[in-house]
Amino acid sequence: MIRRSINDGELAYYHCHNPRGEGFGELVRAAGMRWPIEESFEAAKGEAGLDNYQVRLYHAWYRHITLAMLALAFLAVMRHKSKKGTRRLWTTTTT
Repeated sequence: MIRRSINDGELAYYHCHNPRGEGFGELVRAAGMRWPIEESFEAAKGEAGLDNYQVRLYHAWYRHITLAMLALAFLAVMRHKSKKGTRRLWTTTTT
């Protein structure tokens, strides 16, 4: 599958393994989910400390990741509520 950027016309190539024979529309949808997922992980790293762990056991890593994602969900809900007109709980700055 080949995707062309609307902004600059750059081409991105995808090699798709499709053993179930999904339609082309489903492949395009799955490929399009890459960017929102990457943005979510970047937000989790910056806002909820997703990448700040030093553990050696799977259970400790799993607990850390679960709590970081829960914290990110909480922050997203609070941000959504603050945009709806309720009081702002924190301020964020972008660089």
